[in-house]
Amino acid sequence: MSTATPPQPITLPGEAPFNPEQQKFVEGFLSGLVSVKNAQAAAAQPDAPGAPMTILYGSQSGNSEALAKQLRKKARTQGFGPDVAALDSFDFDEIANIKHLLIICSTFGEGDPPDNAMKFTAKLMADDAPDLAHLEYSVCSMGDRSYTHFCKAGNDIDDRLSELGATRIADRVECDVAYEDDYAGWTESLFASQTLIDAAGDLPVGLEEDEDDGHAVGGWDKNNPYFAPVLHVENLNGEGSSKEVNHVEILLSGSGLEYEVGDALGLWPSNDPILVEEILALTGITGTNRILLKGETCPIRLALQAKLDVVTLTQSTLDALGIEGSVEDVKGLHLIDALRKWEPQVPAQGLADALRPLQPRLYSIASSPKAHPGEVHLTVGAVRYKLEGSDRKGVASTFLADRCGFGGRVGVYVHKAPHFHLTDNDTAPVIMCGPGTGIAPFRAFLEERQARKAAGAEVGESWLFFGDQHEATDFLYREQLAEMQADGTLSKLSLAWSRDGDEKVYVQDLMRKNAAEVFAWFENGGHFYICGDASRMAGDVDKALRDIIAEQGQFDEAGVQAYMDKLVDEHRYQRDVY
Repeated sequence: MSTATPPQPITLPGEAPFNPEQQKFVEGFLSGLVSVKNAQAAAAQPDAPGAPMTILYGSQSGNSEALAKQLRKKARTQGFGPDVAALDSFDFDEIANIKHLLIICSTFGEGDPPDNAMKFTAKLMADDAPDLAHLEYSVCSMGDRSYTHFCKAGNDIDDRLSELGATRIADRVECDVAYEDDYAGWTESLFASQTLIDAAGDLPVGLEEDEDDGHAVGGWDKNNPYFAPVLHVENLNGEGSSKEVNHVEILLSGSGLEYEVGDALGLWPSNDPILVEEILALTGITGTNRILLKGETCPIRLALQAKLDVVTLTQSTLDALGIEGSVEDVKGLHLIDALRKWEPQVPAQGLADALRPLQPRLYSIASSPKAHPGEVHLTVGAVRYKLEGSDRKGVASTFLADRCGFGGRVGVYVHKAPHFHLTDNDTAPVIMCGPGTGIAPFRAFLEERQARKAAGAEVGESWLFFGDQHEATDFLYREQLAEMQADGTLSKLSLAWSRDGDEKVYVQDLMRKNAAEVFAWFENGGHFYICGDASRMAGDVDKALRDIIAEQGQFDEAGVQAYMDKLVDEHRYQRDVY
């Protein structure tokens, strides 16, 4: 910070009309005013700009973005003035003009980059990518170790930067779902490196008061959830359906938690008590045995039920249990299967150390706060299936379905989704594509538009593509959607039932059938939103959309990509896929 020159004391001229006592008082008073003014002027001077640094993130759910903003705060305390942006918001040609680059990138789908990192990655991987011998960098890769392509997107970026001649400031870190410790270690290694020590400015750089650092909403966050009462759980499917989708209502009144449509709700589940007891029985461990977990002791039964992931098998789990082989050898199996098959002898502390921490689940919020003040609603498909001859349950989905009736409490927090929000332009046409539980955020979008319309706003057309297996049993929110059609909130509803006819019909088929109108909505400033399954549906819808643009706009492949890039840049193509 700048240092002000100490002010000189004020001295009145000898002919001033004051006696000595009055003159002394006035001189002191005026000197004080000058001192305050100088101090205010010094405080108003901008902080030192700090040494240049660029922090880029690739984020699908928002974790990498939040960490990038935290890293910005850390960098400022170390004498840097960092710029932060999504990878695709960064002008790739500017990479020739930067010296220090830090990247935090998650992996999405089958090892793919997140939506806001695809263009950057494509340019980096291109044959004509520039020489980067001038660049010093480091990468934090985010992922889930239970997936085959763990951290692939970030790792690919790291490897390619090195291939192009860039020099690592610190080794790449690969962060699992419990990423806090690994991320903290990475940041420590960065600012302890001689590279950044030499590059840093002389003084810490101040923070803007309103800077968003990705921290808690309403004082509650992932590590400090609000335990909210459950108001209602209701199965939305009709009798005979092969599916079980539950509508869940949770009370937020008095919590300080606020959300916008498009946000997600983070929810902490607990494990099935029956599964926990079977694990204890197979290992011969007494449930009251106390173990050490994050510096505190607790009974192993409590740890297995509320603190540890008792389903996922990782390589470190196999190693800790003394089971030979790789995680690929047990792909698809659960912890209980390994215990049944290999019968490892492990003490209570050893079992706790072998398991990774239980993690919260994120659910797309299915309500508008304007329509349901003090509440948040979810649309959750209960996961139940057979594996190795026994019944299996999704941890969080059946926690809500089976053990969270009226009056139960669940730990929650709001997970902001800055890249998946209903447009603020009320008159813009909106197309929403959300089959199955993918309808969740679009119920919220429609409720929001309905409330804005009721408040006097002029609201544009809304078109929903929805589908599932059978119309008779799987038409979620049928009555509410009919009411929205009747009052004009929902202009068009296109329905695809994949098991009701001789041929399977999906939402992407209906998009192609309505290609001319879909393209016309885009040409009229329309926004397109997708929510649902990333592995198949989202890709199929994206391909259908590209085919429509090519056919209706008479574009070649490059033209289609340019059109899609424009939609993304204008925030008119947004995805909430998982």
